[in-house]
Order: sequence, then C-alpha cells, then structure tokens
Amino acid sequence: MADITAAMVKDLREKSGAGMMDCKKALSETSGDMDAALDWLRTKGLAAAQKKSSRTAAEGLVGVAVSGTKGAAVEVNSETDFVAKNEQFQNFVREVTQIALASGGDVEAIKAAQMPSGTTVAEALTNNIATIGENQSIRRARSLSVSQGAVVAYVHNQQAPGLGKIGVLVALESAASDEVLQGLGKQLAMHIAAAFPKALNEEDLDEAEIERERAIAAEKAGESGKPADIIAKMVEGSIAKYRKEHALVSQLFVMDGKTKISDVVAKAGKDAGAEIKLVDYVRFQLGEGIEKEVSDFAAEVAAASGVPQPV
Repeated sequence: MADITAAMVKDLREKSGAGMMDCKKALSETSGDMDAALDWLRTKGLAAAQKKSSRTAAEGLVGVAVSGTKGAAVEVNSETDFVAKNEQFQNFVREVTQIALASGGDVEAIKAAQMPSGTTVAEALTNNIATIGENQSIRRARSLSVSQGAVVAYVHNQQAPGLGKIGVLVALESAASDEVLQGLGKQLAMHIAAAFPKALNEEDLDEAEIERERAIAAEKAGESGKPADIIAKMVEGSIAKYRKEHALVSQLFVMDGKTKISDVVAKAGKDAGAEIKLVDYVRFQLGEGIEKEVSDFAAEVAAASGVPQPV
C-alpha cells in the first residue's frame, strides 16, 4: 500500500471538498492515485461533480488583446504571484499578446517572432528569467477571428489593462452593430468566465471525459439495486445532464439562471434585426491543470528530524 501523506490528503480535500477522513480512506482505497481517489469520492457522493481548476497554484498572467475582428489570448507562467506585479513581466506579456494577435496562436511561432526591441520573444524571455530571477514560460496561446462581426475580450481579476487571472474571448459572426455585439459579447464572456464551459457544443465535448463520467454514473446507479433497464436510463440521464451543463450553448445564462445561452444569442439577434452566430470562444484560466508543489517548511523540518506527521 502506498504511503498516504498529510500533503496528499490536503490536496484531495482542496480538490474535492470532502472531509479529511473520507479523503484519507479514498487515497487508501486507490493506493494513493489522486484521480482515482477523486472518482472514488464522487462515486460515494462525497465530492463535487468536477475538479475546481481554481485550486491550481501556478502563477503569472493571462493576456488578451483584440483588433477589429481578431482576438488573441496568451498565458505566461512564473513561479510566484509577485512576478505578476512586476512591470517588466507585465510589459512582456502585453507585447507577446500583441504578437499572438498578429501571428496566431502557435507558441513556437510566437517565440521566434520579433519583439519591438528587436530581439526575438525567446531571447526576451531568457533575459526576463535572468533579470527577474524566476523561471518563466509561455504556456499556451490562441487566436480567434470572424469575417464579419466582433471578437470581444474580457479579463476577470484584472491586474493591469488586458492582463489578469482569467482571460476570455468571444467570437460573434454578424452584421449587427458593433454596439450590440460588444454588449452581448461582454455578457457572454462574463458567463464563460464564471460557468467554465468545456466546449462550444455538446458534440464537441471530450469523449474520453464523457466515458469517464459514464463509468462513475453507472457505478452510482448500480448501487441503487434497481433493474438493469432502469439503471441504463439513469446513466443516460446523467450523461445528458452532463452534456447540457458543460456545453456553452446549452448552459443556463448566469445572469438569470433560466435562459439557455443559445436562446440569449438568438434573442439578441432578433432584437438587432440581424442574425448573430456564436462561432467560438476561448477561456484561459491561469494555472488551469497545472499542479504546483507546495513547500511545507514545518513538514520538512519534521521529516529531517524523523518525527512523523499526523494525518
């Protein structure tokens, strides 16, 4: 059996919201496998429906920029939040975002592009690491464009213009006025920041993730003791609910809690007298999916002295 440490239990508690003893038991049952332990808790009804990406600890900034019918988002990571407040770092992220706006979302192409100073982005990044004293990286980038309409940007937890913890882009194809599209786009972007959709449409959801949800739903339904045909319907009902809750167009608008996003867009188009199509979106949350090792000084001292830590 794998050794279950206090740090592992703490990590699982933060990800699941379950109690300490339940987390310890889940880790014991799954030989310390964090993902399997989370699924075990969910099967027992002891955890939330999904991991909270807001629990991740990676630092840095997300930058967004828009020009006409194009937009770009970039995530640049650093080791500490202190660096995110550094003017040199902020200027670097802002300039890299503008380069992504011009050249697209390929990170390697962005690194090879030239900065306003004349150096390449990769050279400027190396210089930042040397002068600021922390490791930094351009983690990801993406650009959106429409032939007619608008790409609208929104930054949540903004630290400087166009820079923050969550960056959102919304691409709207339409002949409607810019005023209408900007207003609608801002509302949709705020919804996306809060609701965290995983895909634009239900058919775009990750099938591997769907199958994982199906397995969890099947195990939970199987514990009901109901006939197989009823269990099958319960599982399919759970999957249908999952698809609706995680596809943007079928989510309920956070502003009123009852109108589907697809209906919000359709009504805006009807009111404007011109069809509006929500064609794509980007949502970058700082550190999403990154596990950052947390140093526990007290635990390190105890380990060095041979004193076991209570779980």
